[in-house]
Amino acid sequence: MILQTIDQLIDENNAVRFIDSLVKYLSLVDFGFNDIRNNKNGRPPYNPADLLKFYIYGYLNKIRSSRGLEKEAKRNIELIWLIKGLVPDHNTISNFRKDNPKAIKKVFKATVNIAKNLDLIDGILLAGDGTKLITQNSKKNNYNQKKIDRHVSYIENTLAEYSLYSLVLENADTDKKKLIEVKKAKRYNYRLSKPVLS
Repeated sequence: MILQTIDQLIDENNAVRFIDSLVKYLSLVDFGFNDIRNNKNGRPPYNPADLLKFYIYGYLNKIRSSRGLEKEAKRNIELIWLIKGLVPDHNTISNFRKDNPKAIKKVFKATVNIAKNLDLIDGILLAGDGTKLITQNSKKNNYNQKKIDRHVSYIENTLAEYSLYSLVLENADTDKKKLIEVKKAKRYNYRLSKPVLS
């Protein structure tokens, strides 16, 4: 039987190694993340860097719900390696997303700039000057500055919608609690307390 460490199971080119390096490189305080690690009351809180790694991993792997991420933290080898075996609960994940929407948006913009600086993407405008090129030039495949600006605006709107989607997920967690209370009330024949209108 061959025993391996978790580090040996994660390939050198695995995306989680990039996420780990990226978050170590960023100054999270400058991005505006709430750092409450100096709080002396109660259990020590999670490091915002670990929660950001967790969040980016979920975004890249299309795991959007806080409960889904919580489940993956217990069984996904990549995620266990990335956040060093931590298992934050869904409320912690949801609160991190709720408390840092602007900072998370800045991180996504910074990753594009890093990709440009590492020559992973060009980010330049190419234009033809009337030279005949053998190509297919459909409306979908050609770009000018107006289209690029429109696309950048679309991306920013999508990020804004994603922030709203995060709020919907957060509210869904709350609505689920309310639904459980209503079902419990029906089952055990008691009324939920209603606010008194003044």
